[in-house]
Amino acid sequence: MRVDTVYENARFLTGTEESVALAVLNGRIVALGEDAAALSVLTAKRRVDLGGSVVVPGFHDAHNHMAWFGMALDDVALSDCRSVDEVYDAVARRAAETPPGGWIIGSGYDQNKLVGGHPTRQGLDRAAPGHLVRLKHTSGHMTVVNSAVLEHLDLENVPVGGDVVRDEDGSPTGLLREQAQLMLRPLTYPTPVERVVRGLDRASERYLAEGITSVQEAGIGGGLVGETPAELAAYQLARERGVLRVRSTVMVAASVLHELDAGARSEARFPAEEPSTLYGLDLGMRTGFGDEWLRIGAMKLFADGSLIGRTCAMHEPFAGEPDNVGYFQVPEDEIARTIAAAHKAGWQIATHAIGDRAITVVLDAYEAALKADPRPDHRHRIEHCAVLRPAELKRLASLGLIASPQGRFVNEIGDGMRAALGPEREPWCYRLKSLLDAGCVLPASSDRPVVEGAPLLALADMVRRKTASGVVLGPDERLTPAEALRAYTYGSAYAAFAEKDLGTLEVGKLADFAVLSADPTDESTLDSIHVVATAVGGDIVYERS
Repeated sequence: MRVDTVYENARFLTGTEESVALAVLNGRIVALGEDAAALSVLTAKRRVDLGGSVVVPGFHDAHNHMAWFGMALDDVALSDCRSVDEVYDAVARRAAETPPGGWIIGSGYDQNKLVGGHPTRQGLDRAAPGHLVRLKHTSGHMTVVNSAVLEHLDLENVPVGGDVVRDEDGSPTGLLREQAQLMLRPLTYPTPVERVVRGLDRASERYLAEGITSVQEAGIGGGLVGETPAELAAYQLARERGVLRVRSTVMVAASVLHELDAGARSEARFPAEEPSTLYGLDLGMRTGFGDEWLRIGAMKLFADGSLIGRTCAMHEPFAGEPDNVGYFQVPEDEIARTIAAAHKAGWQIATHAIGDRAITVVLDAYEAALKADPRPDHRHRIEHCAVLRPAELKRLASLGLIASPQGRFVNEIGDGMRAALGPEREPWCYRLKSLLDAGCVLPASSDRPVVEGAPLLALADMVRRKTASGVVLGPDERLTPAEALRAYTYGSAYAAFAEKDLGTLEVGKLADFAVLSADPTDESTLDSIHVVATAVGGDIVYERS
């Protein structure tokens, strides 16, 4: 058998067994173990000695925002600020080098970590007089703007599912929450396609350095996270130029889908049946359309908001805020109608639901849709699934749903989540082990740029579940290192209907893998391990210098 490359002298943790070598032909694995090692110099164009490293399937981020992350690299970085005054100082420094009237965009602040809480329009006015200022909360669910931006907004007509925060005298503080951020669209939308392409280029370059070979983009084309109605075209253009370096499955914002007159369902021509209506994209495109590099994935629907922002829909009030139970981003009956229509049309559905009340409503909608139109392998999802009550965990598993939590959240924003929930509800927060024990397939993801997205950091957090202050959040939800690794490889591939090609290193699958300095299933290595190299389609596309 002739092959392109044989990789050897490494421990290959394939996801099903341990192997000693791997052979690649035309981007796919054609032999493993002794079969690969035995291939002669004459039958292999190239042999690569990996120097005793450990090889694992390429990491797969099941919920990220790659374009947002890549473009945000140009923003004023606020994630390391520890007081609101440091935020203002960072804004002032950028303003000093920005022409009057220009935009100052900052990203990544978290009021839970700032002495002084949220920035205000008055503070931003002082920091950047004569400029337009927008600071994006790390969650993506809130934005603070200055007075110059507020002057352009119709504050008397706030979109349903959002609010404009006001101070005691009724004046806007500058904080826009959830759907209220859409009022900025006339000033900022759409993002130029070329800027999106550049963001994808910069982001995917970083991803390869972290061992990530495939991702799922959690919302394009519309809604809070969409950059432009032509966002899929930006992905296609990035691929054509060779700068979309990781395999991408894109979730389409629910607001982009619409009714389609699909004609009669029956093959019989006469008499014609009543015309049927489908719900989807033009030409009837839906989940699964595309190829191994770029595919349409689930429909992305937002049910509620943020836990650390205290806007997600809860059964009981947030700790210390007896009048605040959060809210939905769309009416509850609209959630059910959208899920029913998309399910009937054959879509996989990924619904953002963080609060326990939102999860209940989404579970009700999925259950009704599946009862009306049974589909055995739907793989519908609940994104984040942050506050999951025990009874709802059982319902989720019984319906065959996939929960998509983010293990890294516990470290970076876990203290803010604990403060929002109080001790009684902490055990329900971003559950991991309970989902596995209930028989669910568990994917892993970052929601980057909400938090740092390197998978090796997330593996450690999924195993230890320590917040930044050192508290173990939900000790019963800790995973073993092997369980965490499987979630970030096979589990994520399964959640995208991609497990036939990705997630494990097996004959016939794509040769996407990460070469590591140590064994990630050994907990003692988690603080020192790093990515040595990354391969996509059998070719080394990143090497640590």
